[in-house]
Amino acid sequence: MTNAVNKLLEIKTGSAVLHYDKWTDKHKFRAVNNGYLKQWIANILPYELLTRTLKKSVDSIVSLCECTTFYKTFPDNIATPDYGDKWGRLANYIEINNRAIAEMRNNECRNGIYSTIKLLPAIPPSAKSWANCIILSQIWPNIYGDGYNKAAWEENSIYGIKLGIGYSENIIDYTIADKISAEEQFKAFNDLAHFRGLKTGFRTIISEDQLKVSRPYKEDENFRWSNPEHVELYIQEMVKILNTGFEAIFVDSAKHIGGYDLQNYTGVGALPEYSQMQYITDEIRRRCGSTTISFVGEKSSDDFERYRKMGLNAGTAFVSVDDFNNVKHWSNELKYSRDYAPGVEVSNDNTEGGTTYEIRLERIKNCLFGFEYASDKLPSFMQMEDLFPLRYDTNTHHLMMCNPSYSTDGTPESHWRELFTKDDGREYNKKVGEIFAHALSL
Repeated sequence: MTNAVNKLLEIKTGSAVLHYDKWTDKHKFRAVNNGYLKQWIANILPYELLTRTLKKSVDSIVSLCECTTFYKTFPDNIATPDYGDKWGRLANYIEINNRAIAEMRNNECRNGIYSTIKLLPAIPPSAKSWANCIILSQIWPNIYGDGYNKAAWEENSIYGIKLGIGYSENIIDYTIADKISAEEQFKAFNDLAHFRGLKTGFRTIISEDQLKVSRPYKEDENFRWSNPEHVELYIQEMVKILNTGFEAIFVDSAKHIGGYDLQNYTGVGALPEYSQMQYITDEIRRRCGSTTISFVGEKSSDDFERYRKMGLNAGTAFVSVDDFNNVKHWSNELKYSRDYAPGVEVSNDNTEGGTTYEIRLERIKNCLFGFEYASDKLPSFMQMEDLFPLRYDTNTHHLMMCNPSYSTDGTPESHWRELFTKDDGREYNKKVGEIFAHALSL
């Protein structure tokens, strides 16, 4: 049986035969010292990758193989990078807004899965001691305007999703779904990411008024955690997508589950009860038959045991990232906590811009080097913008809330060119690459 990557290539291009990519060879960075075989592309603009063909992107991914072997066709049975069952406790999570980089053609938004594949060569692979994990911002249809872009001031939020009706038209190529299913398209993405030495995951919503239950030929229902059928559907949807190769779930608003610290809760609607969330994380792991699934909770507090017992492996934004010594202090304080640890973040999905390149670079350094021993590293979280700076009049949160096209002529190529900064963004990306080059040998 043809593997998902070769099947996708045959359908899209007519051939699964791969060729060594000389363009990749000219733009690759390497990790220093004993991490020398770890390679990725840096000193680039996303436009240069996003405008390549899908075939060239796979050529590039295979050309960067650590194994020093070039495969003429994409190999079968790609294994996820093995960092043990508790890999999520140490990982760097990099959220990619796969909707924002989708193909914006006039008012349509399509095929974000291809754009995310095209960015894979420019994501630094995992280090010797810990994993880099890509988190996709969108998997399921957003409630209003899925499959379309809107004006920059019109809401089209990723924070409201439908369950039970398949996957987002922003992401999946439904024009070929009769030949290669949505699940197989996700499988192809995950195999390519794993080949790159990356873990993968996705963002999910748990505020019940931001969820809808959709069924063919019926009105959408409001999701309710008090409804056992809705809880069961939620678990089934998570398991189905995890079975395509994802291994991490970023849980929006996880801090407030069970009514905790609700005075700072900004979501809409009730959240799962504490014991209910314990059941959900346990059940997802059990049904997937996997002990490696990492649950990451948005925000955390000093009640670390609460999150560990909820089934989480990592949290965000507890440790002050701008103080290197503070990061190193908490790495040491929590070194015996091997199941769960709060983390540091360069930026998050609520970041509204204004952070200088210099501050971002220092934060990345603190995340990647704030420890005495690499085995004690804290988990970290960053956004696409922390690797590839966005144009100055937008920001991470804006692109989560809205879905504008920046195309000047109605083409995807123009959108990709205009979405990110230009020469200064290239220089910044080079500096990020230099930081990772020193971190990946650890």
